[in-house]
This record gives sequence, structure tokens and C-alpha cells, in this order.
Amino acid sequence: MSPRNPGTTLDLERISKVRVNTQAVLKRAQFIQRQKIPKKQWQAAWLLKAATLIDLTTLAGDDTASNVHRLCLKAIQPVRYDLLKKLDMHDKGVTTAAVCVYPSRVTDAVGALKAADSSLPVASVATGFPAGQTPLETRLQEVRIAVSDGATEIDIVINRMLAITGQWEAMYDEIRQFREACGPAHMKTILAVGELGSFTNVYRASMVAMMAGSDFIKTSTGKEAVNATYPVAIVMVRAIRDYFMSTGHKVQWA
Repeated sequence: MSPRNPGTTLDLERISKVRVNTQAVLKRAQFIQRQKIPKKQWQAAWLLKAATLIDLTTLAGDDTASNVHRLCLKAIQPVRYDLLKKLDMHDKGVTTAAVCVYPSRVTDAVGALKAADSSLPVASVATGFPAGQTPLETRLQEVRIAVSDGATEIDIVINRMLAITGQWEAMYDEIRQFREACGPAHMKTILAVGELGSFTNVYRASMVAMMAGSDFIKTSTGKEAVNATYPVAIVMVRAIRDYFMSTGHKVQWA
């Protein structure tokens, strides 16, 4: 795991001055998409690296202890042994980054990984995922329960109404409370970018989330009409760069 981001005080003046040049972002995204894709062993290497960065996830209404158990076994060995053997990676401990489940399934995941003698971390979505519209105390309690049951990463969702209406101080305060409830667990803040309305709002939400102590910022829940896109990725990564340049704290992107 990367070092924690302690956050900073909220700089509303900085947030209010942000204006993102939409055409410049779209032009940059088009340039990146035209780049050549690696081939042969380089492509295999990148695909293998990608597997190690995945949070293998189940967030279904019919989740049970048994399918969480199967998910954990898949996370421990996400790539077939014979393929790893051909790449000479069979003894390198290739796993996914984590297993991600709802708070009520954290105990199942922790137990399955322990039984398999695996140290793979368990992540849990919380705070009223995916809409984030439940009462604040309910969302905070979800975080506390998931951490108590053994989750070492909490994926929170922001209250999009606060971002859309420019209530940045209220959004910052909520995320700070989630950060405190996470305790030792890393916090990943999901912005649901498809519902924020503009690249400027995406940048502002990214910066507020980092100022509030997010260790990761993530594009989307996967439930919105628009999720991760190249332009959004550029805006968020540039916000991460700007935050690092001003604070020295590295925040991860997902």
C-alpha cells in the first residue's frame, strides 16, 4: 500500500478559481488514443501488470459466502498457471490488488483469504454505494463496520448533489468524517464523474477529495451512464499532479 494522504485544509479560493479548458482536454485525449499499442511480449507484460492492479469485485444482490469464496480463489490466481509458466511468471506471486465486496460480505472474504493462507487485502464499498444518498450517520456506520470486520480499503462515494451545487465545504466535511471513520484503512473516493456535469466540476471534486484526505480518487461506480473516459482521466490525473506539486503527497488514481 502507498503512504497515506493526510489531507490539507480546504482552500476554497483555489477551488473557485479553477476553469478547465474543455477543448484542450479533448485534444489531448485524442492524441493519447492515437498512440500505438504495444505488441507481443510487451503487450503481455502490460496485461499482466493490469491484472495486478485490479480489485476483483462482486457487488451483486445475490452474493453469498460461496461465491465470495470463489472470487477470493480467483483473486489469488487471476491468470492460468500454464500461461504464467510460459511467461516465466509462475513463481512471482501474481495476484490481483484486492478483493472488493459489500460491507456485509467482508467477513466472508477475510475468512476465505485467511483459509487460503493469503495476505491479499479486502476492500469494501460503503457510504450508500452507489448513490450516496443515505443519511450521513448511516454511511459513517457502514464504514466503521467494514473496517471492524477486516477491510483494509474503503471505497466511498461522494454525495453528488454537494458537488453539482457547489457546496464544496460540505463535501469536504463529509469526506473528512469518512476519513476518520476509516481509521487505518486506506480510503478511495469515487466521484461518479458522469453525474458531475463538467470537467471543471470533475477537477474541483478531485481536489476537494484529496484535500479531505483521500488516498485514491476513482472515476466512477460503474453504475452511471458515463463512467471512465480518456478526457476525465486526464482531468483527474492533472488534479493529482497539481495536488502533489503543492503538498508533496501522492494520491493514486483508479
